[in-house]
Amino acid sequence: MSSSPGRSCSKKLNCSMEDLPEALLTEILKRITRTSDLNSLALVSKQLYKIEGSQRGAIRVGSGLCTATEALTSLCARFPNLRKVEIDYSGGIPGHGKQLDNKGISVFSSHCYSLIDLTLSFCSCIDDSGLACLANCKKLVSLRLNSTPQITSIGLFSVAVGCTSLSNLHFIDCEKIDSVEWLEYLGRDGSLAELVVKNCQRINHHDFLKFCSGWMKLQKFEFERKRGKYDLLDPGNVVYDSSYDAHNMDVYDFCCESLKDLRLAHIETWPEAGLRVLLGKCKALEKLCLEYVRALNDNDIIVLSRSCSNLKSITLWLNLQLYLRDVSYCESRMSFTDNSLYALALNCRMLQMVDLRFTGCSRDWPSEIGFTQEGFLVLIQSCPIRVLVLNNANFFDDKGMKALSSSPNLETLELILCHAVNGVGMRFIAHTPCLSNLTLRACHKVTDVGVAELGRAHKLESLVIEHCGRVSLQAAQGVAKSVHYSRKCSDALKKKLGLSV
Repeated sequence: MSSSPGRSCSKKLNCSMEDLPEALLTEILKRITRTSDLNSLALVSKQLYKIEGSQRGAIRVGSGLCTATEALTSLCARFPNLRKVEIDYSGGIPGHGKQLDNKGISVFSSHCYSLIDLTLSFCSCIDDSGLACLANCKKLVSLRLNSTPQITSIGLFSVAVGCTSLSNLHFIDCEKIDSVEWLEYLGRDGSLAELVVKNCQRINHHDFLKFCSGWMKLQKFEFERKRGKYDLLDPGNVVYDSSYDAHNMDVYDFCCESLKDLRLAHIETWPEAGLRVLLGKCKALEKLCLEYVRALNDNDIIVLSRSCSNLKSITLWLNLQLYLRDVSYCESRMSFTDNSLYALALNCRMLQMVDLRFTGCSRDWPSEIGFTQEGFLVLIQSCPIRVLVLNNANFFDDKGMKALSSSPNLETLELILCHAVNGVGMRFIAHTPCLSNLTLRACHKVTDVGVAELGRAHKLESLVIEHCGRVSLQAAQGVAKSVHYSRKCSDALKKKLGLSV
């Protein structure tokens, strides 16, 4: 009896799959990006299994990773050309399988000859001796350590010495890293292009001044101090000097002309300047983020603006601080005044993204914010702003919205806790030429009538409305191609408001 047509076609298809040229199968696999699809396809035939294994350049593993040497060796044999490995035990259940340990990291380092990018997250069983094995990874370019409690500066120094190709170094919540020998060594070598340090309690921002010549090639630097008592919303009892100019000091003789991306968060810059001096040395800077950096003043922004004509993005998150007004009186206010805005408007004509957050100030204007609407609009009208975020900017009202509506480049606007903006402002902003993305969070004077004005303009691609008590879901529907609406204060919004989540 002859076989059915369907069975014959299936047989031919199976045979042709095995007989396809390896180059063609390789090209097919390159076009598949989802890991689950690759895993499924590898089960179709032995040839696909072999080719897919040799082609796989990245894996991410977690609590399911067995630490037995034989299993790790098999894994490395299955994927001989791994270039990127991420090991993440976040969210793991205690006692639910063993974590990767020093033996395991030794296997990876001795078998993954092509490894250039390694991330270790919540790996509590790896200590300095395990990290030292990475010295065998001569091609390692990027290392990220996240919540690795057993690793100290000794292990980090071993990596600095052994991994001669290291270019990107990130570590977050590494409590035992304290000394700066590794930093001095990498500074002398001068090979780092990216350095990110967050929430490492024993590292002070003054330590990075020992980086010396390492600043020359660094393109991205991020330092966030672990939060403590200085992060309370009250001004505290430290009094700052508004006229202090850290940039007249000659003690910091280093150059960082390659730095394009700088973020400083939750650090104290008084009475010693520390990393504050970077603001006057980064001639190539394009992105600046200052989050609750205490004791800065207008001098810092003025010096920055004169050096950074290429600045495209600036984020300023400010809280209350005490400044000496005269010999007998101190005032509680934000760090900067309109002088900073005027300097940016005059010198940074490529500025495209502005994010301003004011924490701890009173709701109504006038308040402790040093910026006025007049100074703010000078900045907006002088630069090609495409993205604007205002959080608790009580100086900004409907007149500001009217001025903003004439901005020819504005595409994205996010307003959070802007209590002086109402329906009139919505009518103005609806006519902004290029505005396509609008977000309103906790703007309680905006009403359904104002949202209807947005709908009549038919311009918005996306609209986000959260916790705006006078706006209904019915009014928001259909105003933009994509609409997200929530009456509640979401965790994301609480974070933006500076509330505990």
